[in-house]
Amino acid sequence: MKIQLAVPEDVPAIARAQVRSWQAAYENIMPAEHLATLSVDKREALWRELLARGEPELLVAKDTEYIIGFIAYGRCRDGNAGDRRAEVWAIYVLPSHWSQGVGTKLWNQARKRMRDQDYDSVSAWVLVGNARAIHFYTHMGFDLDEDSSKEVVIGGKELSEVRYIARLR
Repeated sequence: MKIQLAVPEDVPAIARAQVRSWQAAYENIMPAEHLATLSVDKREALWRELLARGEPELLVAKDTEYIIGFIAYGRCRDGNAGDRRAEVWAIYVLPSHWSQGVGTKLWNQARKRMRDQDYDSVSAWVLVGNARAIHFYTHMGFDLDEDSSKEVVIGGKELSEVRYIARLR
């Protein structure tokens, strides 16, 4: 498996990986109707725009020739975070490759790059009930920020997110 910076040609595979991951990971969290209507084309347009903008940084995991996962990270978007905190904006692996170390390899490479960019800490927002993501982040050294919680509406359903934070130094 190879981890590398994403290029524009990777965007369709990134979008497919995100949609497939959402449909599997959020099956019992988000409304089924919403998951069924997720659009690879819309995700592709979003990732193409973000990649062109250069924020967040985007790494892909390739198994021989196919993209099997990605991580997007960059400056923390929380208003009170300060300049030295990064954020994992997204990390998704194709369900067929879950529990095979892909996410760990993506995270390790992103963590190294964040350290090189002089970030001290990193945060990630996780939907309450997403046991797989919570297990991943805690296994990678993230701790729940007890004072964090926010409500988001996805597919017409109100969901809660909590923030996890890890030290990078």
